[in-house]
Amino acid sequence: MATVERVDITPAAAALIERLRAAHGPLLFHQSGGCCDGSAPMCYPRAEFRVGQHDVRLGDVAGVPFYMGGQQFEYWRHTHLTVDVVPGRGSGFSLEAPEGVRFVVRSRLFTDEEWAALEAEGEPPRGAAAAGTPG
Repeated sequence: MATVERVDITPAAAALIERLRAAHGPLLFHQSGGCCDGSAPMCYPRAEFRVGQHDVRLGDVAGVPFYMGGQQFEYWRHTHLTVDVVPGRGSGFSLEAPEGVRFVVRSRLFTDEEWAALEAEGEPPRGAAAAGTPG
């Protein structure tokens, strides 16, 4: 079975990432809160965010590493996330805020087959191991 991705991105969000990367250089996503669809991941310049020892690297989207806080991951571990972008005001700390849009996550539960593949792969990297992988 092919590798199952824990996180994906829509074409509209990927296009915004390209604009933000051109303006700010390498980027990073971090999701530290939120319990449902529409939760907002934060987008930061990569050099300005320190990955914590409990942060979990879910994967990369549009060449940008996507991390989630460890406690948050325990809540979302059975869920595939898709990063999207919608009109509206996001957080003042996330790079897309001045653009008049905000990143959101859409979610769905993994299928039984996807979950079995993820279980076979083991836990995603955390902390320094997660941050050490170039994205």
